[in-house]
Amino acid sequence: MRRVRGLGAAHSGTGHFWHQRVTSVAGIPLTIALLLIVTALLGRSHAAVVQILASPIVSIIVLLFIINTAYHMWLGMQEIILDYVHDEKWKFLSLMANTFFVFAVSLASVYAVLRLSFGV
Repeated sequence: MRRVRGLGAAHSGTGHFWHQRVTSVAGIPLTIALLLIVTALLGRSHAAVVQILASPIVSIIVLLFIINTAYHMWLGMQEIILDYVHDEKWKFLSLMANTFFVFAVSLASVYAVLRLSFGV
């Protein structure tokens, strides 16, 4: 019956699979855009870099890249943990650590971009 409903061992069906694929595909143009931005920043002064990174379009692209990459990373590590950690206690602790790590890295990155954007 689980196979008919699309539920696997994780009891979540194909939703996790599709989220991973959608974030992967969304990451392609975002990565290209970020590489173009970083390439444009090479050799510029600190003030010029801050001015470029503070522009709304660049800030939005960088924020989208951070959020997409963090979510993709969270999903990927979650899948690895579910597949390879068999002890329930360690699985639970690993999933919690994964969530906290991704949240901390994302929050620090978003804070840095917003601080540059608003010049605070």
